[in-house]
Amino acid sequence: MSATPVSICSNALLMLGDTTISSFDDGTDRSRLAANTWESARDYVLRSHPWNCATKRVILAPDAQAPAFGWNYQFQLPADWLRTISVGEEGERPGYKIEGRKILFDQKELKLLYLWRNEVPATWDTLLVHTMTLVMRAIFSYPITQSGGVEQLVESTLQPILRQARSVDGQEDPPDALDDCPLLQARFMGGGGYDRYRRGW
Repeated sequence: MSATPVSICSNALLMLGDTTISSFDDGTDRSRLAANTWESARDYVLRSHPWNCATKRVILAPDAQAPAFGWNYQFQLPADWLRTISVGEEGERPGYKIEGRKILFDQKELKLLYLWRNEVPATWDTLLVHTMTLVMRAIFSYPITQSGGVEQLVESTLQPILRQARSVDGQEDPPDALDDCPLLQARFMGGGGYDRYRRGW
């Protein structure tokens, strides 16, 4: 059976001993929790590593209006852009700068390799599906169990699994620098996004 956002969240709930959801709008507290946290968590995880199933390349044409100063051209980032992996041909390191949703660049054609917002888990690698399931389990752990001990246990097991999944995914290509997962970084930094998730529930 192909993975979906609902099936991933349901499996995360089952891991915590809870019941599944039938949709993000089935009227239950757990479905509202899933609906409110899914997109942000998905984008965090997709952005955390150059997953092969979320990597795309395009050639961009410049905007009609040039930057006010400093660069010759500016380019609109794709609507599904999450993170730039590289600009130019492989091995090149041309200068560029991202400002808002624009890339500033000195050449009239921009070759962009980037991470895109792949919203269809059925097209994801199984490693990414499993990783996303564990991330949702971590997000759900306290609201569902109301146990700080369970929350800490779930979080303590998550980071090594994330590293392993990203390492295996990266073995299919030349080595990339692996970032620590932003979701986990935010959890342990004062005022981080994960804590804001929790305070918002």
